[in-house]
Amino acid sequence: MAPPRPPADVKAMAATSTDRRVFGDDWVFERKLDGYRCLAWVDDRGVRLRSRNDLSFDATYPEVARALAERAHGTMLVDGEVVAMVDGQTSFERLQQKAGDPSVPVQYVVFDLLWFDGNDVRPLPLEARQAALADVLDPGGPLVLSQAMPGDGAELLAAACGLGWEGLIAKRLGSTYQPRRSKDWLKLKCVHQQEVVVGGYTEPKGSRAGLGALLVGVYEGGELRYAGKVGTGFDNATLHALYQELHAAERPTSPFAGTIKERAVHWVEPTMVVEVGFGEWTSAGHLRHPRYLGRRPDKDPGDVVREP
Repeated sequence: MAPPRPPADVKAMAATSTDRRVFGDDWVFERKLDGYRCLAWVDDRGVRLRSRNDLSFDATYPEVARALAERAHGTMLVDGEVVAMVDGQTSFERLQQKAGDPSVPVQYVVFDLLWFDGNDVRPLPLEARQAALADVLDPGGPLVLSQAMPGDGAELLAAACGLGWEGLIAKRLGSTYQPRRSKDWLKLKCVHQQEVVVGGYTEPKGSRAGLGALLVGVYEGGELRYAGKVGTGFDNATLHALYQELHAAERPTSPFAGTIKERAVHWVEPTMVVEVGFGEWTSAGHLRHPRYLGRRPDKDPGDVVREP
């Protein structure tokens, strides 16, 4: 007789963003990944892969399902992240290409065990779940087990950022698996920074005042190349101050080389330089997840180029 199946309505535990850098000995750290969160059920019906909002990944990542069917020792429910690796780094852009190109290789990095052979293990301490996971699932092929690292959080984060990682996830030892966002899991991000030139801004939406987003670029071959929109990182005072200065610098045409497909844009003279944090550069030369960090009045716009 097959053991009871894992519950079908499990909610994934989520980490809380933080600027905290000092941790005690009751914390461990795992590599932060830039991919798709994925819960995987393995039981007498086969393998099912689901996103955090319950979308099926079965047809998208069949190699992951096959590997779980071959390497799982029992009925289980595990939590992890599907990623695509490029030169040792997770690439969200590469992962998105999987839908149109099934040959794109992916990995399923498993970091938690929620259910095993009829037993709900979510109430067990983190370290017990991780130890059990290593016993019941064999890594290999697209399956990878996340590695928990003890040590000084600030030093580990500095090392992670130096390696070009997305960041770290700090997890509290002794904590249970909770179906919500929790402060027992904390996100420590590595943020790349880049100076960019403002060439326009969009209209604000909803209750937002001033402007919606900055259209920014960098110089290449003497031309200002579009690098994307920056729509986060502002407070109300900053939005108002930026709008006042940019509104006074409006011009009728785009300062960017090529065509920019954006609506409700106010073009401006490219005289303002700002600093942004971001995740990575896309293959199209755009900033991924840019966030406004501040003005750089000490920089000449013509000197702003893409930094290595």
